[in-house]
Amino acid sequence: MAATQLTVSPVTVSTRSLASLEGLRASSAKFSSFGTLKPGTLKQSHFRSLVVRAASVVAPKYTSIKPLGDRVLVKIKEAEEKTMGGILLPSTAQSKPQGGEVVAVGEGRTIGKNKIDITVPTGAQIIYSKYAGTEVEFNDVKHLILKEDDIVGLLETDDIKDLKPLNDRVFIKVTEAEEKTAGGLLLTETTKEKPSIGTVIAVGPGSIDEEGKVQPLPISTGSTVLYSKYAGNDFKGKDGSNYIALRASDVMAILS
Repeated sequence: MAATQLTVSPVTVSTRSLASLEGLRASSAKFSSFGTLKPGTLKQSHFRSLVVRAASVVAPKYTSIKPLGDRVLVKIKEAEEKTMGGILLPSTAQSKPQGGEVVAVGEGRTIGKNKIDITVPTGAQIIYSKYAGTEVEFNDVKHLILKEDDIVGLLETDDIKDLKPLNDRVFIKVTEAEEKTAGGLLLTETTKEKPSIGTVIAVGPGSIDEEGKVQPLPISTGSTVLYSKYAGNDFKGKDGSNYIALRASDVMAILS
């Protein structure tokens, strides 16, 4: 008889495998993508305390984590529990953090014959790409191990508008979406087209070539640019403005 499969996001659980686990209850099965699995989906004898976690838990016997190569270890910033207006957010509505503090760095990487050190120091407050790295739980605190290239920029304040992009990234203030059509019809929030035009407010130092040299970006602050619609990482500033950080290669044109 073929095994029944339960598929949840990227996680697949086989009931044939679960049968070897003693006394599992469906009421205890939890998946981060949609909450608690209700009884009745699978036989009660198959479940008791199944929990699928995204983070790897480091056992207490280990006292330190040393990232290798061009990787860094980041202590993840806790999710915001309130809105800017002071409204308490339920855990399901809290956005996934994209920031944290660098607590350890690797020795760097080698390009050709050149050794490239990691430029981000320990203690730096950073913003990283949304889906980057591997999450680990160390000393009951969530951390992330990711490559230096996955760091979007440094943020020394609590307002995203002050982001200092790294490497070949560009930080853009997004132009507000059109409120009306060319014929004068008022657009609702759901029908407004996502803008792909904005003003560059900060640029990174540049990309590193095969000789280990930094190549400055061909984009300057103050430029109005057209960028790829689905690229980069979106952010909302404290003033309500929209921002996006993306790689210079995702900028398609300079408008004038």
